[in-house]
Formats: sequence, structure tokens, C-alpha cells
Amino acid sequence: MQGELLFHIKKECKRRLIEESIPRIIQCLNKLSDVEIWYRPNSNTVSVGNLVLHLCGNVRQWVFSGIFGAQDTRERHLEFETQGPLEKEFLLNKLTELSRDLNHALDNLTYEHLTQMKSVQGFDESVIGILLHVVEHFSYHTGQIVYYTKSRKDVDMAFYADLDLDVTS
Repeated sequence: MQGELLFHIKKECKRRLIEESIPRIIQCLNKLSDVEIWYRPNSNTVSVGNLVLHLCGNVRQWVFSGIFGAQDTRERHLEFETQGPLEKEFLLNKLTELSRDLNHALDNLTYEHLTQMKSVQGFDESVIGILLHVVEHFSYHTGQIVYYTKSRKDVDMAFYADLDLDVTS
């Protein structure tokens, strides 16, 4: 039972982060120019580039440091202060590295980790809470990046092109 639960938690985290969100962000980056990636519509809105840096920083802090005890070297403010333009390839490489590292980290997640309490970014969280936060947070910002790309480029990202989403249960 424990092994089955752990298997499903890992599988769903990988699906939501590695198989869905990261490829969607990469698809968006590939449609945008460097100027568009670093565009800030106003002083209270960050760019797509900032969101990518922020997501990479958040996952590394919450999963790698929070769950697995890696040294926390995150400088969160820099994720938002960076004005760019950093080259698109730099951001694509960061996402590819994150995907690889996250896959490895989730492979090393044990059932015993799940109910442990950890301190991350000043919050006391269970490992399950950390995983839920990371998936939810990543999905939230992925949606922002997709919205910006769709509105900027007037494109259908066709994430579900092969599915009939009008099927009812």
C-alpha cells in the first residue's frame, strides 16, 4: 500500500511538472523572441524570463533544499530584479537541467519522506505539502506564461489537440 501510494505521488508530480508544465513553458519560449521574453508591461508585472528564473529557484529551494537538504543558495529577489535580456537558450537550458534534476530527486523520494516536517523559506511544511505547493505554484506561473504567449502571438498552443475535451464522465 505504501509503495503504491508513493508510486502514484511520484508519477503525478512528474506528470504535472516534467511532462506538462516544463514542456509547455519551453513551447512558449520557442514562440517568443528574446525581447518578448523579457517584456514587462508595467512596474508591477514581471517578464516571462523572470517567471522562468523564479520557477527554477522555487523548485530548487523547496524540493532540493527543503526535502533533500541541499544547501539553500537561492537569492529570490534576483529572480525578479533581472532585466535581461538573457538569451533564450540560457532559459531553455535552465528548464532542461531542472527537469533532469527534478526527475532524479523524485526518483529518490521515499515513503518515509512524505510525512516528515521541513522548514522551507520560513514555512514549516510536510513533504506532501511541499510537493503540493511546488506543483500548484509551477502550474500557476505556467498559466501566466501561456496566457502571455497566446495573447502576444495570437496562437492556439494546442496542448489538447489530440483529445476530445467535450467527453463527459
